[in-house]
Amino acid sequence: MKSETLHQAQVFTSPQSAGARNAAATPVRDLHGEIEVARNSDARDTFLPPIEKPRGLLLKLVYAMSRRQFGKVLTPLKVVSPRMPLAFSLFSGKIGKLDQKLTLPRETVMLIREQVAHINVCLFCMDIGRSFIIKASMNEAKFDALEDYRTSPLFTDAERAALDYVTELTKEKKVNPGTFARMSNYYSEREICEIVWLIASEHFYNMTNIGLNIHADMLCDICRKTKQ
Repeated sequence: MKSETLHQAQVFTSPQSAGARNAAATPVRDLHGEIEVARNSDARDTFLPPIEKPRGLLLKLVYAMSRRQFGKVLTPLKVVSPRMPLAFSLFSGKIGKLDQKLTLPRETVMLIREQVAHINVCLFCMDIGRSFIIKASMNEAKFDALEDYRTSPLFTDAERAALDYVTELTKEKKVNPGTFARMSNYYSEREICEIVWLIASEHFYNMTNIGLNIHADMLCDICRKTKQ
């Protein structure tokens, strides 16, 4: 589960920087609108009911940690963890901890994760990822412009090359050698392996939530209220 529970990815969002102002004329991704659709959808119920009162002291502690960190117990945590051996939850938590060992810039890490989640339409992952972005006060406008990364002035050539690779691999499940060659002009062999790791591990999160019909937890709303 992201963070120490479900997606311990790192966080970032936006002060209104010059980059954000430059993106004003760029069509932006309506993440809030997509999450609102999930909130109001009749299909929002998870396939397995969330377990509100877990058995065992350790799970109760994890629930409490989630509530303290996010303002609520994450839905994937309530749906999956009480039904699986503890080792599976520990595995999920390790993914986030391994992200801390990456050498890629944190903004690049989050751009890749959000792009994969958006292509796969994992609303929970998009929501929690954006809440991390908000907490870290990174440039939210850049993430809003992610759909137009090829033309937006907010993105570097290196980021465009990486996102071309990310998009192609996520959509097509294969990569053209030319796409890989363009990316390799900007990234070391280790960084390339890190990009592949991010794509693969984000799919783990995405498929877990999509497969159990887990939608957004409205963490963006909670995060914005907390920061006010």
